Amino acid sequence: MLPTLRQLQYLKLLAEHGSFSRAADAGHVTQPTLSAGIQELERALGAPVVDRSRSGVILTAVGEEAVRRAQDVLARTEDLVQAARSAGQPLSGRFRLGVIPTIAPFLLPKALPILRERFPKLRLFLREDLTSKLAAGLKAGALDAALIALPYDTAGLETARVGDDELLAAAPLNHPLFAQATVAPEALEREDLILLEDGHCLREHALSACNLDNRATGDGGAFAATSLHTLVQMVGSGLGVSLLPAMAVAAGLADQAQIMVRPLADEAPQREIVVAWRAGSSREVEARLLAEALRGPLDPGRYSRN
Repeated sequence: MLPTLRQLQYLKLLAEHGSFSRAADAGHVTQPTLSAGIQELERALGAPVVDRSRSGVILTAVGEEAVRRAQDVLARTEDLVQAARSAGQPLSGRFRLGVIPTIAPFLLPKALPILRERFPKLRLFLREDLTSKLAAGLKAGALDAALIALPYDTAGLETARVGDDELLAAAPLNHPLFAQATVAPEALEREDLILLEDGHCLREHALSACNLDNRATGDGGAFAATSLHTLVQMVGSGLGVSLLPAMAVAAGLADQAQIMVRPLADEAPQREIVVAWRAGSSREVEARLLAEALRGPLDPGRYSRN
């Protein structure tokens, strides 16, 4: 006897919610129904998948492995259903797209009208989150694709290139380092460097551009910001210097702030913008179509700032 999809769904809900009652509520079934489904799954596997206690449920080693495999099975099953529904009509119906915070507010306002015109039957559901959480959502089948920035570890994912986004140096008005048309990256090493908090891939991209690591921004180093908008205000207040994505500057992020923005000297550091999806997903064709549609809106145009 093989486990059923329903039993695997019950196990996934139980792992997510940590109790039979909450898992039953989330699955819109009664607690006895969910409990019976888990017991049937255990008989099919020949081993317990949860340890039951007054404080909740704890997955056994077999249960943890079963959840990991169940997530993949359920994701592939949902892929099959979505592929069948959209056969012959790519990017129609529901499509769940994740976007990182350093891209979403600057690219989406230009991209969404184009997507709406090109794919009128598309029902786009957006989720903004950090890259690590979006990658986990892709692998678990909670997202169909995600708009992220490389370099990043994309093991288990496939990607389609959208384009490059240059990193620009930013400092308070009249900063002496910004008297020239370009700024040497090594000059920023001697400044208080303000970055986004840990977890934002742009933080790692900025550190790499300046040949620094996280130790250089520890207790005796820079402040950290929760968003690019906060970061710009911190720079404008004279707390330090930073690096900003060109797409954000082109979208007007720095227009009202008391800051100067300059390209970096030598070879300009860039992050690569891509659409990512789970390896083997049936939404690959649609993800590639999405990447192609986003290439035009990504182009920030020629950078200029006095």
